Amino acid sequence: MDLNTITSFRRATQRDDLALAPGEIILGGGTWLFGEPQNHATGLVDLTTMGWPDLEVTDGGLTIGATCTIATLVAFAEGRTADAAAPADWSAIALFPVAANALLASFKIWNTATVGGNVCRSFSAGAIVSLASALDGEAVIWTPDGDERRTPVAELMTGNGTNDLARGEVVRAVEIPAHALRSRAVMRKIALAELGRSGAVVTGRIDRDGSAVFSVTAATLTPTVLRYPELPAAAELAADVAGAADFYTDPLGSADWRRGVSVELAERIRAELAADSGETA
Repeated sequence: MDLNTITSFRRATQRDDLALAPGEIILGGGTWLFGEPQNHATGLVDLTTMGWPDLEVTDGGLTIGATCTIATLVAFAEGRTADAAAPADWSAIALFPVAANALLASFKIWNTATVGGNVCRSFSAGAIVSLASALDGEAVIWTPDGDERRTPVAELMTGNGTNDLARGEVVRAVEIPAHALRSRAVMRKIALAELGRSGAVVTGRIDRDGSAVFSVTAATLTPTVLRYPELPAAAELAADVAGAADFYTDPLGSADWRRGVSVELAERIRAELAADSGETA
């Protein structure tokens, strides 16, 4: 879509370039930005020229640059990146392609859409929002005063398409801790239409210390993250998922349907994780 109110364009190469003038907005991959009118905007500031590394593997986990594309993230999970390789025990990276496929987008979109853009757009059904929420992802946010703050991606969202980012704040990266990447994790999604936007995405994981984490996204306005000292019993998990506060209704599904399928998906994941660990379901 043509953005016919834009009169200026700048390529950011250093942090000072990210200071926004009135009417300017940040441009990442642009897959959403160029898909809808932006009548409030008069200028674009391009993040992709900042030169941020796409992926950094450290002892603490994985740092995903905000300008890393979905295609690069998937290639990393599949062992196809030359610059970074995942440790052999990071089994949870198998979720990366699963989450990416929830975008229902062509390879052309995967090659353009960015991790940071998906998080900043903050749609309930956002694929990277689901992934980061499931794996304790933390957003590293640069503030206009030159400082930075960190917040879990699951807590960044305030609604379907809203978040607590202030004007001038920029998501620099998403950090995923090593303990979550080493977990046994399963993600399942459902939509009313075969190729429709996700109506519910549920993820469950068991960490090496035996603790369990379940997350519900797409079905709730903001991510629901449930933590247990061990894999919960079926009745406990069902009650906790059903009791999430913000199941919602829109043309892609009613709140009651979203609640029901989330409970069902969570139980299927719980049973699969129990079977894999040799426990009785």
